[in-house]
Amino acid sequence: MRLYIIKFLCCFIFIGATFSQKLLIPMDQLQTDHLKAYGVAFWTLKKGEEVDWLLNYRGGSFLINYDGILERELKIRGVYYEPVNTAVLTEIFVQIEENNMDMVLLEKLPKIAVYSPPDNQPWDDAVTLALTYAEIDYEVVFDDEVLTDKLKDYDWLHLHHEDFTGQYGKFYKNYHNAVWYKNMEMQFNATAQKFGFPSVHELKKQIAAKIKAYIQNGGFLFAMCSATDSFDIALATQNVDIASTVYDGSQVDPNYRNKMDYSNSVAFENYNLYTNPMTYEYSTIDVPPSHRTVTKGAEADYFSLFEFSAKWDPVPTMLTQNHVSVINGFMGQTTGFARSTLKNHVLIMGEVENDELVKYIHGNVGKGTYTFLGGHDPEDYRHFVGDPPTDLSLHRNSPGYRLILNNVLFPAARKKEKKT
Repeated sequence: MRLYIIKFLCCFIFIGATFSQKLLIPMDQLQTDHLKAYGVAFWTLKKGEEVDWLLNYRGGSFLINYDGILERELKIRGVYYEPVNTAVLTEIFVQIEENNMDMVLLEKLPKIAVYSPPDNQPWDDAVTLALTYAEIDYEVVFDDEVLTDKLKDYDWLHLHHEDFTGQYGKFYKNYHNAVWYKNMEMQFNATAQKFGFPSVHELKKQIAAKIKAYIQNGGFLFAMCSATDSFDIALATQNVDIASTVYDGSQVDPNYRNKMDYSNSVAFENYNLYTNPMTYEYSTIDVPPSHRTVTKGAEADYFSLFEFSAKWDPVPTMLTQNHVSVINGFMGQTTGFARSTLKNHVLIMGEVENDELVKYIHGNVGKGTYTFLGGHDPEDYRHFVGDPPTDLSLHRNSPGYRLILNNVLFPAARKKEKKT
């Protein structure tokens, strides 16, 4: 990347007067709408044009060739921008070269899929809220599309409040008589019968295996809330029945602990399962408030992002771009991850300092990557079933939602040789 910047500077020295003006979209505290700024970057890529992502420069700013249509779009969306001439741009490049910053070229419009059931669920999905607010195109897929190998048509896949263990989200205790729960049972069982699976837990475990294969073949996976640990648990229990009788009529395998295969999972190991249907937890991977030494309320709950070397570790640097380094915590069925359950290769990108709770992790599987973010909604500390969706027009500068959109933008980057 240093050579790229030097060549860019040389071009400006010799023919700077002939260059068109650039538009800088700062992502620091001056930005009026961080979330829609990502949407403008996607809008530019959709037009077939490139975007420079200035890592660690003013919060991870975007630099785009000047275009009257672009400028009008920025004004319509309420995104703050600054026109920059040759002299200012040269100063920016020098600053990037001399500090822990870098410039990544975004050139490929990623095709985005969100794994979600066709029927509306009584909870929101932070990622679809972010994509909709930022005006970023996406398509919805579910079990039929996964089982018929349609995932290969997408660059990026999101999983949210899903259950890949066949335990219907562990909602049995409080909601097994609810209409939406019964509809979910009927829908999942119908899909299992359609594809020849004797039970829902076997169906969902095959879904998890297909998603893992998608990552191994080069896909980008981003998961939040219960999709994180339930996905990994499903991979570790591919040939084991851990679903209670209330789910499928059969008993939990009494020897399931000895049959679990952590080597087949991607992020977690050495955890214990909660197979009791009356317990609203999957395993000891999660660190709910009740399990922490000190119970914190919304005002005192926060986690810190790691700072990575932009020039040497561009991937985690991209995924942690933000205008703040400390982010308000938020809960979910899976609020965060127990540090003791992480596999050795897992990269921690966000954590609660001096605490067992890890919030934000990343790893590689085959040719692809996965990123897990604990919690359900970055701007709703406790999001309960039936709560209305978050209005992002009230949270347009949300640091937590920026982490989501960093992940959406990540597949658009030109691939670079990994240095570490």
